[in-house]
Amino acid sequence: MEPVEESNSVVDQLIEIMKEICGFPECRNTSKNMYWNLVRRLKLLSPFFDDLKDIEEGLGDEEVQALVFLKTALEMAMELLRSVNEGSKIYQALQMEEIADKFHEVTEQIEKALSEISYDKLYLSEEVQEQIELVHAQFRRAKGRTDSPDLELYTDLMIARKEKIPNLAILTGLAEKLQLKTINDLKKESIALHEMVISSSGCPWDRLEEMSALLKKLKDLVVTGNPESDTSESEKSLVNHRSLTIPNDFQCPISLDLMEDPVIVSTGQTYERSSIQKWLDAGHKTCPKTQQILSHTVLTPNFVLKGLIAQWCENNHIELPTKQGSCRNRNSSSGLSDCDLIAIEILLQKLSNGNLEEQRAAAGELRLLAKRDADNRICIADAGAIPLLVELLSSSDPKTQEHAVTALLNLSINETNKGSIVIAGGIPDIVDVLKNGSMEARENAAATLFSLSVIDENKVAIGAAGALPALIDLLCQGSPRGKKDAATAIFNLSIYQGNKVRAVRAGIVVPLMRMLMDAGSGMVDEALAIMAILASHQEGKVAIGQANPIPIYVDMIKTGSPRNRENAAAVLWSLSTGNVQHLKTAGELGAEAALKELSENGTDRAKRKARNLLELFHRTADMVVKPSN
Repeated sequence: MEPVEESNSVVDQLIEIMKEICGFPECRNTSKNMYWNLVRRLKLLSPFFDDLKDIEEGLGDEEVQALVFLKTALEMAMELLRSVNEGSKIYQALQMEEIADKFHEVTEQIEKALSEISYDKLYLSEEVQEQIELVHAQFRRAKGRTDSPDLELYTDLMIARKEKIPNLAILTGLAEKLQLKTINDLKKESIALHEMVISSSGCPWDRLEEMSALLKKLKDLVVTGNPESDTSESEKSLVNHRSLTIPNDFQCPISLDLMEDPVIVSTGQTYERSSIQKWLDAGHKTCPKTQQILSHTVLTPNFVLKGLIAQWCENNHIELPTKQGSCRNRNSSSGLSDCDLIAIEILLQKLSNGNLEEQRAAAGELRLLAKRDADNRICIADAGAIPLLVELLSSSDPKTQEHAVTALLNLSINETNKGSIVIAGGIPDIVDVLKNGSMEARENAAATLFSLSVIDENKVAIGAAGALPALIDLLCQGSPRGKKDAATAIFNLSIYQGNKVRAVRAGIVVPLMRMLMDAGSGMVDEALAIMAILASHQEGKVAIGQANPIPIYVDMIKTGSPRNRENAAAVLWSLSTGNVQHLKTAGELGAEAALKELSENGTDRAKRKARNLLELFHRTADMVVKPSN
């Protein structure tokens, strides 16, 4: 294999490994802290691999071999993460010291692999190299630490395994710590134990029998419950009426319990919200009852069934348990209590079934409620508003569309709601509003995309949906607030390497240069910050260099605010690296004196950039051959 082909192959494989690692679901077992810490550190390597992908020149044999070593270490990490996430929770709890050793070994291998890479030969942007140094330091520190096992959990496991008559308090605590609290949890644990037997993983048969016995005790706890335990009156009511036959339609197919909060999945089946949510959180993409692949994972409240269950409970003198949520009822100036679920459900019914005027009014009311406080944002989302609001983004009525996108903006303040908006397919529709909506709707769409782009995975999706050309258009044509929203979204999206290219190719450099030259635009700070991040990419560097930028940046270094001087120095450094003409022009404009002053009085980053530029000036001067006497 030729060097270029081999290096590209290794980089492609590294990117694929990173995609798989980034796609791992949240871990809910006893190793979750080690699991999460490793995933978090590995995700920080993504920009490094993106930068490598942009390098057209082939890497040398030494660099390729170092990347192959890193790939091997990441494959070890990926297998460990997968085994921890999918394996038996009981077994991992019993083997917690051995698992901690495996995480420590993987950490050592990754740190060693990072030490073997010659970063100065990889043509990396300075920002990416700084991030790699940060990641490497994190792995170096982690290598010197050892996680302490949960001795209380281990002791409780030993007691629960040996006792013939189980201690209810210990079993309940184990079910909580091991996240084995539902029938579905226990089914997955049983499958994991079975997989251990099939794979001949080396676990002794007597240990497997003990774990199976413990699993049975936990299953008995979950299935039968305990009427004598410290339960609420409503829970005791259900226990005391176990002899009453619950209609099949009222039972959750997963837990087999009477449903309190029934929701509908994309296949049309209804489940208890908490049960199906745990199923989805475990990474499943199918309907548990039908095994059909779910076209989406939005959970829609089944209000009709919920009413029928409530009526059945009333007729049979059963008090239906109610979950304690974070919603609090308070009076509001609108006459609607801030978290009046009945009123919210009525608004949602109008969104889905009302005429145009009712939809517009309901979307407007939800917009205001979502703006008011954090509790409302949770309650509105839990009631199933997000997919309905996403659907209204395509409304032919401009005001309804504006209310819908603004309601989603307000809901997206809640971190969980960000994910729900994306899952409901909101990104393409929000981008469409950004392109075609009223000016206020476009501005709020830009703000919504910024809010969603806080999550790194969403940066990729938003860029791929075509948001950047529309944001650049708003940056040029919007109101002062709209321009600010567009600039903020563009900056955040451009942290992802691929979006830098999209922004440059969409023509962002010209309007940014106009803003830099117009002190009265009120956009100098934003334009310069975006320029600094685009200049770290080769294509951005070339586009900026073609716009005669040097005089502007030298002047900014001389007279700008501390932050603007910092960003101007960063851009000038990127432009001048490898371009003697830019450096010469900057020198003729008096850049060296300004940089010397900045290296003494600027921000920390500005001082560093200024010193780098001064060194570049000195190196270039030394290369000039002086004539002999």
